[in-house]
Amino acid sequence: MNADSIKRAHYYRAAMDFLETAERKRDWKIFDDIPWDKIDPSKNSERKSICIETYCAEEMYLPDYACHGARMTRDLYGASCFQARWSFEESRHGLVFREFLSRSGSRSDDEIASLERMVFARDWVPPFATVRLMSCYGALQEAATYAAYKAQKDKAEMEGDPVLRAIFSNVASDEAAHAGFYRRLVEIELAEDRDATVRDFAEVLANFKMPGDGLIPHYRERLRDGGGGISPRQFMEGVVLSTLRSLGITRAELKSGHTPSEPMPSCPAADLVPLASAK
Repeated sequence: MNADSIKRAHYYRAAMDFLETAERKRDWKIFDDIPWDKIDPSKNSERKSICIETYCAEEMYLPDYACHGARMTRDLYGASCFQARWSFEESRHGLVFREFLSRSGSRSDDEIASLERMVFARDWVPPFATVRLMSCYGALQEAATYAAYKAQKDKAEMEGDPVLRAIFSNVASDEAAHAGFYRRLVEIELAEDRDATVRDFAEVLANFKMPGDGLIPHYRERLRDGGGGISPRQFMEGVVLSTLRSLGITRAELKSGHTPSEPMPSCPAADLVPLASAK
């Protein structure tokens, strides 16, 4: 087998491992696994509504995520099969957030229709052009989303909200699995061409922002006002440094691959710490 065939085989195996775990351990259902009968409108607040609405809006760009992802992975069968499952799982996220907004009375039908119009007025396009770059991006973006959703699950548990606890427990589990898959793809790429992959990872980190940043009006203000973000320290330690450790990339190696002048990534937080300031 040549190098390309070996990499394709690794991609396929990674996808099959992901799909097997997804079917056996994470096949949760919107209508059966969320205790909708326990919704308590007295727990509603505008802060909470803004948080869920912002998450919902970001997930609702699924048609763009799916079509670009399918096109980019078309000639990598394993990756394209993952993309199909990923799209299904992400569709659950947008739907479950929308259902909560509606069933809890947090947003009216007209307000949800307005949210849809706002989302679909603009198109999302991939921030990077290759599978390797987008795998680096996915490893960071999914990990950041997991951190934000995990924080909301912990908050719901503390507040005694079984509905939001179930919602965020399930969506956070999906996001953690997605981040793990993308890390595995980056590991495959590192094994094939470490220097080029490290350069790609550095480029992604220097230019990182979340999908909704620049698309959803007042995105950062929404996250701040709704309490849906993560802190700069959480992003740097829980997402960036944790991902680097998992991949076996040192910060010295990363900086040797690319030294941006003043990288300012954007995640579910307001103002993030530049990589250069992390010691």
